[in-house]
Amino acid sequence: MPQVALITVHGMGETPRDYAAGVFGEMRTRLGPALRERAAFYSVYYQDILQKNEQTVWERVDAGSKVHYDQLRKFMLFGFADAAGLENRKEDPGSVYELAQAQIARALLAASAANPIDAGMPVVFLAHSLGCQVLSSYIYDAQKALGGGRVEAGIWRDIDAWSRPALGRLLSERERLYLAGGTCSALVTTGCNIPIFVAAHKEMHIKPIAPPTPMFRWLNLYDPDDVLGWPLQPLSEGYRVLVEDRVINAGQGAVGWMLKSWNPLSHNGYWQDKEVLEPLAAMLRRLVS
Repeated sequence: MPQVALITVHGMGETPRDYAAGVFGEMRTRLGPALRERAAFYSVYYQDILQKNEQTVWERVDAGSKVHYDQLRKFMLFGFADAAGLENRKEDPGSVYELAQAQIARALLAASAANPIDAGMPVVFLAHSLGCQVLSSYIYDAQKALGGGRVEAGIWRDIDAWSRPALGRLLSERERLYLAGGTCSALVTTGCNIPIFVAAHKEMHIKPIAPPTPMFRWLNLYDPDDVLGWPLQPLSEGYRVLVEDRVINAGQGAVGWMLKSWNPLSHNGYWQDKEVLEPLAAMLRRLVS
């Protein structure tokens, strides 16, 4: 029976459904034969909610216009369309914001079912880019809802109204707490662009999630050459206390350095980098050893 769940949340841009296969393989290797069976792996995938429409627009622009830097333009189109789509009319029932949150909830439900002990299996989240904002908003909304606050958008506006049609039943109290991230022991964010979403707010309104567990640790890894990856501690006192920012050079190795480690393309180089993989594996070992 697994003792810890690693759940990944992808970032912006065109993303294959098996985006996490590489990092899962690395974790199994780094945990080794004695520990790998104690970890369960789940990936959240929400790109299919957006990708079909983005692909249609890209094909029209690419075929009918003379533009330069095709791949960079495609990344920008898909990436910023993802961000705009998630925030646009997010209070509407069935919004992209709500559908993306539902995918996080389903991954957590799968993890909950894998180890049905009373307290629930500890969770480590690995989120990248836009996925950091998606996951942070999800946990923030969940904590607010369970604390009796009013949530304006997403599945935590009324978790019972979501669970009835989605699951055919109401959640148990244990499931409700688990879906709120109540057993989250660690969060690793890479290329995080939460600052882009909160920069227009007054500092007093920039509040991070509350630590879900006493042992909770938030490690934020960013490359200074990555214009979409940011430190989080400067945002507010709450982030300064909660988050450990760490500078890395994403996309290392001879080929990686030549192509991306020194420039903005480093944004897509994090999950292949030992400066991400080693601390992530250490977090898992801490929970299964």
